Amino acid sequence: MIPEEGKVLVDFYATWCGPCKMVAKSLEKYEEEIKDVTVVKINVDQHADIASKYGIRSIPALFFVENGAILDKHIGMASVEQLKELTKVN
Repeated sequence: MIPEEGKVLVDFYATWCGPCKMVAKSLEKYEEEIKDVTVVKINVDQHADIASKYGIRSIPALFFVENGAILDKHIGMASVEQLKELTKVN
């Protein structure tokens, strides 16, 4: 579900999570501006196995992955600027 190649911003979320909905707005803007990072959304309720594999205990949880390796993580709300900082994009 998470691509093994390239730069990926993974959003672990749930539909009932208020902060997740707010992060979704930042992610939409991020996707409009940044084209070389793929955004992947993983619903922790539907994919508990993947959430468990990555040790997700709080959401929203954002992971920056490059070529399969986790380079950075952010838990909680994030602005577009924070997403750019997380993914090393200016």
